[in-house]
Amino acid sequence: MADKDVETPPVQHELADERPRWRIVGPGLVVAATGIGAGDLVATLVAGSRFGYTLLWAAVVGVLIKIVLVEGAGRWSLATGRTIFDGWKSLGAWASVYFGVYIVVWGFSYGAAAMSSTALPLAALFPQVELIWFAIASGLIGAAVVWLGRYKTFEVVIAVLVGLMFVTIVGSAVLTVPNLGEIVRGLVPRIPEGSLIYTLSLAGGVGGTITLAAYGYWLKEKGWHTPGWMRVMRIDNAMAYVISGVFVISMLIVGAELLYSSGTTIADGEGGLVDLADVLAERYGAFMAPLFLVGFWASSFSSVLGVWNGVSLMFADFVATARGLGEDDPRRKSGGTYYRAYILWLTFPPMLLLLLDKPIALVVAYGALGSLFMPFLAITLLILMNSSRVPERWRNRPFTNVVLVLIAGMFVVLGVQQLIEALAPVVGG
Repeated sequence: MADKDVETPPVQHELADERPRWRIVGPGLVVAATGIGAGDLVATLVAGSRFGYTLLWAAVVGVLIKIVLVEGAGRWSLATGRTIFDGWKSLGAWASVYFGVYIVVWGFSYGAAAMSSTALPLAALFPQVELIWFAIASGLIGAAVVWLGRYKTFEVVIAVLVGLMFVTIVGSAVLTVPNLGEIVRGLVPRIPEGSLIYTLSLAGGVGGTITLAAYGYWLKEKGWHTPGWMRVMRIDNAMAYVISGVFVISMLIVGAELLYSSGTTIADGEGGLVDLADVLAERYGAFMAPLFLVGFWASSFSSVLGVWNGVSLMFADFVATARGLGEDDPRRKSGGTYYRAYILWLTFPPMLLLLLDKPIALVVAYGALGSLFMPFLAITLLILMNSSRVPERWRNRPFTNVVLVLIAGMFVVLGVQQLIEALAPVVGG
């Protein structure tokens, strides 16, 4: 068994002065801001526009799910002093092979999607410039910001983008004067006819990406790397996902109040946010369109920065571990050779997809791997956090195990649905 070869590192002593302080909260906000992209906002907006406040409870459940998943990744990192990929490697070759294929294929397709998403609001603000140029510029600027691997600068930029998102997205929800009675009724679990996939998407899909697993790497970049930071990490994670929950609920409120009540429809996909900007301008004044588009841009660009930094750290760890490089080898660190190589992979090859309009075979492969990553994370956390790899004090409690089993099942259902949708054009064609 793979477990035999794993030596549990000695538990590191907690430091008396390492206590939660609000001024040091950071990595959780990064992972939450990265996970909530334009596509997630659209999914929530559409749910609100079709079902009103009925699925609000599912959005709240989604916040709790992300808190459990990210806490597990963070607890592994602090309790063992090892990266999440190091844990996956201990499970056997299958986990390493899966992750290696996933991170390469996913990065190629995601790079184009993220750059396009960031370009959409800019193209709406400045229609005289073609979208592709904004997309290319977004990738280049994102690469430049994270190239040197300076976490403090990266964290500050993310915080500014989250501030812009808060003002525009939450501000839009406040403007609609939400119905508090309906909001309270929306917290009662109900699944109206035809809403199952929307319910699962809100509860499990919104804000769920590979960057959840990057949390442990950002903890290390922040300097939180011993069990003494466990309480700080938990506060950081919970606070960050409460903030992301506010964003998601705000978009559902906008969909319910602005679209559902009036029967207004918007375009599918991220273009729906551009349509929403027009609806806001028509209802509340011309200034609302550019204001909301700035928030749309902030949500997309924060995802670009988060992936360009966090997933590049994961790739560097993957390659260095596969090659047996030591912990102090500069090639495995932030700003190192492998880190920068993945930044280039995210930035330049995907620019070809902007011209080729995403070949169908790549989209199918991306959908297949992407839809299966979240159950992979939940299942591997179940195995790792209940094993001798983790000091007994920091292993999962029964409640956490139950939640992880439910999460894995939910994401399997979502994954099957996404696979069916991805394969539909190929089978139909």
